[in-house]
Amino acid sequence: MRLNELSPNPGAKKRRKRVGRGPGSGHGKTSCRGHKGQNARSGGGVPAWFEGGQTPLHRRVPKRGFKNPNAKVFTEVNVGVLELCFENGEKVTPETLLERRVISKIEKDGVKILGDGELTKSLEVYAHAFSKSAREKIEKAGGRVEVID
Repeated sequence: MRLNELSPNPGAKKRRKRVGRGPGSGHGKTSCRGHKGQNARSGGGVPAWFEGGQTPLHRRVPKRGFKNPNAKVFTEVNVGVLELCFENGEKVTPETLLERRVISKIEKDGVKILGDGELTKSLEVYAHAFSKSAREKIEKAGGRVEVID
């Protein structure tokens, strides 16, 4: 096979429709645009989102509430999960949580430990945020809590 022998697949290249070239072409006179009307004019036509004067979708759909642009987005882990996935005296970091597939990804603002479940093991927990109850449960079990930036 040589470069000069390459050609596109049959039917892959379509010929351009030549309009306005007389009645014999079949595309003469109005050039396939029909008679008069907005779409027959040069520069005519409506944008894709126009709905013919009907109230457009983006105005019909109700809008409610407020989305805080400054809201913190954490990956949340409960202390009950730490009890199941870690041994006594182990170090818990966002990286170890990822390695053991406790979490699938670390969100924008990091990992937050929440207080749901029981904890009996003494763990050294490093996270970006802790709930009050999680902090109490970890320290009560003899563990240590450290906030990372």
